[in-house]
Amino acid sequence: MREAVLRATLGELAERGYQGLTVDGVAERSGVHKTTVYRRWTNADGLISDALEVSEREPWPLPDTGSLQGDLRAITRLVLTSFTDPESGPVASAFVAAAVQSGRAAEALHRFFAARHQQAAEVVRRAVERGELPADTDAEEVIRIAVAPVYYRLFITREPMTERDTARAADAAALAAREGLL
Repeated sequence: MREAVLRATLGELAERGYQGLTVDGVAERSGVHKTTVYRRWTNADGLISDALEVSEREPWPLPDTGSLQGDLRAITRLVLTSFTDPESGPVASAFVAAAVQSGRAAEALHRFFAARHQQAAEVVRRAVERGELPADTDAEEVIRIAVAPVYYRLFITREPMTERDTARAADAAALAAREGLL
């Protein structure tokens, strides 16, 4: 039942966005009686929170190019792709929109990103082990610094973001880390 409801939640988000997400719509799409959905998830925020909780536990495909710069470039490209892909993009963007409008969704999105940053920090730890970075480098901060420009341009300024732009963001984070700034 939970899987059906969460799949339906993602489908509704993709088609209708956060504003169009309703418990009734999810219940109808999932085939689960709406009183059951209301009882377990209460409202759209509960559905979003649960979907993000499930997503945060899924492993993120980590690159292993053999260099910090290559790995960070791959990660920033992956972030861009997750928001611009015609299939996954609307859902990912709906999660961000929900977080702007709902404290509960914002907390769930924070936990989701914290888990992603922790997973992705492995590429920084490997760079430390290879001797590319100082031993006291804050691995999660390197990841945050690399991906921040992608989110800024996608959601704040709404500027176009290209692969060249993602490479530049990754390169800046790699340089700052090598210089011991992170």
